[in-house]
Amino acid sequence: MKIAPFLIFFSIVLVIYGMINTYIFTRFMQSIPAGSSEKIWIILFWVLAGSFIVARFLERAYPCNFTEVMTWVGSLWLGAMTYFVLALFLIDFARLINHFFPFLPRIFYIDYQKTKLIALFITIGLVMMIVLAGFINARTPGIRTLELHIAKKVKGAKTLKIAMASDIHLGTLIGKRGASRLVSMINGLHPDIVLFAGDLVDEDLKPVIRRNLGETLKNLSAPLGIYAITGNHEYIGGAAEAVTYLTAHNIRFLSDTVELIDDRFYLAGRDDRDKSRFTGKPRKPLEDILKGIDHSFPIILMDHQPFQLSIPEQLGVDLQLSGHTHHGQIWPFNYITNAIYEVSWGYKKKRNTNIYVSCGFGTWGPPMRLGNRPEIVSIILTFD
Repeated sequence: MKIAPFLIFFSIVLVIYGMINTYIFTRFMQSIPAGSSEKIWIILFWVLAGSFIVARFLERAYPCNFTEVMTWVGSLWLGAMTYFVLALFLIDFARLINHFFPFLPRIFYIDYQKTKLIALFITIGLVMMIVLAGFINARTPGIRTLELHIAKKVKGAKTLKIAMASDIHLGTLIGKRGASRLVSMINGLHPDIVLFAGDLVDEDLKPVIRRNLGETLKNLSAPLGIYAITGNHEYIGGAAEAVTYLTAHNIRFLSDTVELIDDRFYLAGRDDRDKSRFTGKPRKPLEDILKGIDHSFPIILMDHQPFQLSIPEQLGVDLQLSGHTHHGQIWPFNYITNAIYEVSWGYKKKRNTNIYVSCGFGTWGPPMRLGNRPEIVSIILTFD
């Protein structure tokens, strides 16, 4: 990965993060009565606001229990920060409208300091309830079932049961319990094959190794095997190390390659499109990956980021499986992913190509989900 672009990107993110927190802090302190232990509130706020940044450095340099606590605190703050900003924007917008077109009751101004303090506590209470609801939702994944027919003849069984998951983000926040839940839910589907469509690990591999999560994944069971591709987060943390570790725990990676499975169907897997940004090496064009295969067989493709969906359509792919978007993960970011991606979450058919984009199983950043539910996708394919 090139250092200069990374430093520029990180600096921009840090400045924006600092500005957002400064805005929240300023509005927060305006609601606190003078002499109300201001120093304690100041210290508490900036410990919360700074914990995520500190944890990102410590996670790589000094992984330990303290780092895990800081990661949890900082990640929860990211979610709370989002809804504090939204709440404050609404309040400030209402105040702006009221300035030109007064509509707020006079009782609000009898004791304005008291009104501000009550508004602060109500806002904190609402945000805490939203964070709690998002946290609970993120910890209760469901099964989404998709039944599809591919009009191609195959040898042997005419049905294929696929368990597909993406964006697991194993690490500090998705640890032993999350990995065990993943394995239990997948094995409960009794799939013929398991497919992981990228971001199996959450950047840094150290927490995965320290918790021995690979041993949990070895309990996955599928007669045709467990396959995976890299996502952008594998490359952020070092794809080679992640692939080596996971391969040693019975997960087979497809790296711009295609395999004929059970003499019935082709399974192709692409390296993540961010590969060139982190390694300086481009991934293969899909046309080169599929070159020379027999198109009378069903073709299943895993590609982490669902861009350029017309390409697999043109090349005769029967089913593409993707993830990456998280469908925004928390509202209202789903509006952004809907604007960026042709499919942010769910199913779409383009001529003879079936496409499914999963919102993912795990989380990145805030350990919350609002506006979507984490999922494992059970795909029942039938053939002629």
